Amino acid sequence: MAFVSKTSVDDASTAKFAHVATDFSAKLSGKMPESRSIAVIGGGATGLAAAHDLAKAGAKVRLFECNTHLGGAVRSERDGEWLIESGPNSLQESAELGALIAELGLGNERCYAQPEAKNRYILRDGRPVAAPASPPGLFQSKLFSFGAKVRLFAEILKRPRIRPADISLAQFIRSHFGDELVDYGLNPFVSGVYAGDPEKLSAKYAFPSLWKMERETGSIIRGQIKAAKAKRARGQKAGPPAIISFREGLGTIPAALARELPEGAIETNARVTTLVRGETGWTLVWARDGSTSSETFDRVVIALPALPLSQLAIGPLGERPLAELANIVSPPVASLFLGYRREQVTHPLDGFGILMPQKENRQVLGVLFSSSLFPGRAPDGHVAVTVMMGGVRRMDLGRADEDQLLAIARRELGEILGVSGDPVFHRLNRWPRAIPQYDLGYGAYLKAIEACERTHAGLYIGGQVRDGIAVPSCLSAGAKLAERALG
Repeated sequence: MAFVSKTSVDDASTAKFAHVATDFSAKLSGKMPESRSIAVIGGGATGLAAAHDLAKAGAKVRLFECNTHLGGAVRSERDGEWLIESGPNSLQESAELGALIAELGLGNERCYAQPEAKNRYILRDGRPVAAPASPPGLFQSKLFSFGAKVRLFAEILKRPRIRPADISLAQFIRSHFGDELVDYGLNPFVSGVYAGDPEKLSAKYAFPSLWKMERETGSIIRGQIKAAKAKRARGQKAGPPAIISFREGLGTIPAALARELPEGAIETNARVTTLVRGETGWTLVWARDGSTSSETFDRVVIALPALPLSQLAIGPLGERPLAELANIVSPPVASLFLGYRREQVTHPLDGFGILMPQKENRQVLGVLFSSSLFPGRAPDGHVAVTVMMGGVRRMDLGRADEDQLLAIARRELGEILGVSGDPVFHRLNRWPRAIPQYDLGYGAYLKAIEACERTHAGLYIGGQVRDGIAVPSCLSAGAKLAERALG
């Protein structure tokens, strides 16, 4: 769902994602009896990746999804010459993701970000300012003051530090770079990734790679330099990975994973309500259109969001061991895709998009320049943008009616990007519980999940609520779940 791809946030997820490499079947060969039956609950990126690897290894897989569509938040829709992404809009390429793309036969469908998408804008003093893309660019940038620039480069002198307790992400970054970098760097970035509040997010759990860098090197900048050297030592190209999508959008990946599953393996519009372990395995009870059915499996993989996890009955007495996960904040987000004639927009749209720091007092979280990012998103002579509203900052707007959102978008886009008139095309997508907030205290929820697994042998839980919110993190989580279930 993130406006800014979180694939750049946690490099650790890239390493974890290696489980989906093409040698997975060989690694698992001979490890599992062919007769083992495994249920996968949840048909988002995590569940599909898990089911794909399980089926490839020879398991008898059944996947249950409560909605009529698969892929979770990863959805793409073609309407004539407009291509709408309901959730995430891009991925960052890696060797492991490339291996999955090749395995699924999607190489010819992949497309790279266009040269026009070179800038990433931040609003400052009411005007879009391009964020610096390199150290030399930082010196010339008008985004930060001279004092903030000096403090940023002085951060390299920080010594390793082991904190006795978790702190907020804002407090963590403030201790390294100061207030200005929090206000005009971290704050808009977090609003794009989490639709969240850096004063509430956990430094330890929301951005574990930064937490680890501080412990090992002291300096975030020095830690990033060290990580870049390690990439080069592994033969990987240093610098930011290429931004990619597909001709028909990111929904191409879940669609391809679903096609790879055996016929009859997928049950949509099927809500799993109860799991009970007996002598013959796990009995799974699921409902559809007012009727219920049950099936028995050797093992169960659960890849659900926080709320349905909290509601799932696990045990003969209808116990809900994960009930406290209902307290995880998952704010609503509205994604408004808007199409205009090119002459309606004065801004060149020469970038990825623009993010809004909270200090700028805007009603939108950010605007993605959809047609600048990838080809085939708008008809000739037109442009497309995606406006994100809601999140922790303005939950009311995440639930607002369409007319109100359109009015806000028209006013904000007019003032910020020089957009005039009404859009010639629009599409609203809502996510009532969009992104789980890894806020301070999130470790308690992770411990509850671990305790549930320890108590219930043969049950494996993972996904966005446990393993990170980015699409690659979710795919990685599915691969790890499959490996554990096959163990």
